[in-house]
Amino acid sequence: MTGTATGSPVVALADRIRAGSQVSLARALTLVESRSDAAAELLAEIWKDSGRAHVVGITGPAGSGKSTLVTAMAQEYVARGARVAILAVDPSSAYSGGAILGDRIRMTELAGRKDVYIRSMASRGATGGLSRAVLDGIVVLDAAGYDVVILETVGVGQAEVDVISVAHTVVVVSVPGLGDDIQAIKAGLIEIADIHVVNKADRPGADLTVKQLRESLRLAHREAQQWNVPIQKTTAATGEGVSDLLDQAAKHRTWMVDHGGLKDVERRNAATRIRWAAESLVAEKLRSGMRDFDAAVEALIAREDEPRQAAARLLTAMAVDPTDINGREK
Repeated sequence: MTGTATGSPVVALADRIRAGSQVSLARALTLVESRSDAAAELLAEIWKDSGRAHVVGITGPAGSGKSTLVTAMAQEYVARGARVAILAVDPSSAYSGGAILGDRIRMTELAGRKDVYIRSMASRGATGGLSRAVLDGIVVLDAAGYDVVILETVGVGQAEVDVISVAHTVVVVSVPGLGDDIQAIKAGLIEIADIHVVNKADRPGADLTVKQLRESLRLAHREAQQWNVPIQKTTAATGEGVSDLLDQAAKHRTWMVDHGGLKDVERRNAATRIRWAAESLVAEKLRSGMRDFDAAVEALIAREDEPRQAAARLLTAMAVDPTDINGREK
């Protein structure tokens, strides 16, 4: 791929992001959400600057207090001298495609701090709760020099498993008193947790929830030398247990470095990015208005061809220019 010209607007934007400009960072994340050509150029420019931040994914059923927990975690990280970025994924509107973007409202006590950056992004209907823009947004925040990127997912429960593809440490939040809480975790989330948190632990039933989680973990299949998933009680509203949670996250990252787990996450992340980039390149060639595609559609309607063979021929004949990241004809 050809590099971006020195002195171009994209290079200048990247330089300002590296220098710590939150205004430029906000513009970059808006570009990423727009999926524009400039976003592709920017990501290519800053990719080499990423890969250092600890990405912590926070997921779990709605009502478990994830936003309050994220706020408390960010405050504790800052107290420890870290720069923290929060990427809150909000559900997209079925009508407009926009997001509710409520997390920034709930995190107002962190607003205005130079060592904390908060951004909401829409899920864009992604079935696993994460859109491609979120994945790219993490790269931008990482390249901006934040030590920790906290990713808070939509919170619809079972569909949140995409977080495993991008987070180094996955925190699954439960809360006592939700009848379907443990059931939702058993249905899929328990397998992806690196740390289980029972939030609102000052409520009755917290010890029972811990007991249920411990039993579920005991019954889960474990391989030799696997990380021993801890269960941490917190009361995010008061900050109780949050410091211990950060300690557990740090221990997990150290364990990953020592046992190769960090490379496994990076490998999954890289594989996802390559697949998505390839899909974008191909999708741009397979749309109405492209001569070969329209001809294949007409052949299918006339029953002169069948879908799989038509697709195979199009892919064989397709000349996707790898220097054109969006796959558009020049």
